[in-house]
Amino acid sequence: MSMVVGEALIDIVTAADGTTTEYAGGSPLNVAVGLARLGRPVEFVTRIGEDARGRMILDHLAASGVRVASGSMSAESTATARATLDPTGAATYEFDLEWALPAPAWASTPELVHTGSIAAVMEPGCAVVADILYRLRSSATISFDPNVRTALITDEVRARERIEHLVSMSDIVKASDEDLAWFDPTRDPVDIARDWLALGPAVVAVTKGSEGAFAVCAAGVVEMAAREVQVIDTVGAGDAFMAGLLDGFWSQGLLGAKHPGALRSLDPARLRTVLANAVLMSALTVAKAGADLPDRETLDREARILQ
Repeated sequence: MSMVVGEALIDIVTAADGTTTEYAGGSPLNVAVGLARLGRPVEFVTRIGEDARGRMILDHLAASGVRVASGSMSAESTATARATLDPTGAATYEFDLEWALPAPAWASTPELVHTGSIAAVMEPGCAVVADILYRLRSSATISFDPNVRTALITDEVRARERIEHLVSMSDIVKASDEDLAWFDPTRDPVDIARDWLALGPAVVAVTKGSEGAFAVCAAGVVEMAAREVQVIDTVGAGDAFMAGLLDGFWSQGLLGAKHPGALRSLDPARLRTVLANAVLMSALTVAKAGADLPDRETLDREARILQ
């Protein structure tokens, strides 16, 4: 079992031609959906309202096989994010949400716990998220994606402190080059990734958009080129990469407390295989509108074609 903790919301996406479409979204939700569509059991701890948009999110999660944790429908209204696309498909966001997560009760003890984005830095729910990771870190693999939303950060110093704290508790960290540029614009992303690795994770992976991705581990740095696809939009691209990354480690048998030290002894060849899975997952997502992550059949078929 895996558990994803974080925000769920409705993306109100306005395309470059002015047309508007609503999708269920939120970075943690997308990761939960991505894992479930790949056949991984997922329980999602979140906070949505008992309104039409909340029901839209529940239907979306149910259709992908995600179990929603008890108590998740506790908000007065469901959060929204207005995403405006430029002619290249890149998105900018404006948010309408609050993040106050009650102490959750999950159905079973997970072997993987993932969180990130707004849930990791926004008061008051971020404190509950950090406590969940602290309580489960001895029995589960912890993964984290800061997925920085600058529009919601009012105290940058405190936000950086929170991010570093979660990095230190995590086994797998994924960030974008834009996240790292916000974190420290004066330094090379590889150097920041190495610094984060020294805080505690076994792997730090960094996406670079059309330039691909790289990851650092104790054995060194592994780079992976991007897949060439016709980009429809970039909504959910990083979340798809995160889901593909976790799925790749899952397939390698490297997750959970029953594999102590397995991630720490990761060799570059196995890391390259995992990165290839993540990059392909992201490429298949940006080739479709919205955060429509591929299922196992699609991912495996495309992987075979590329071999």
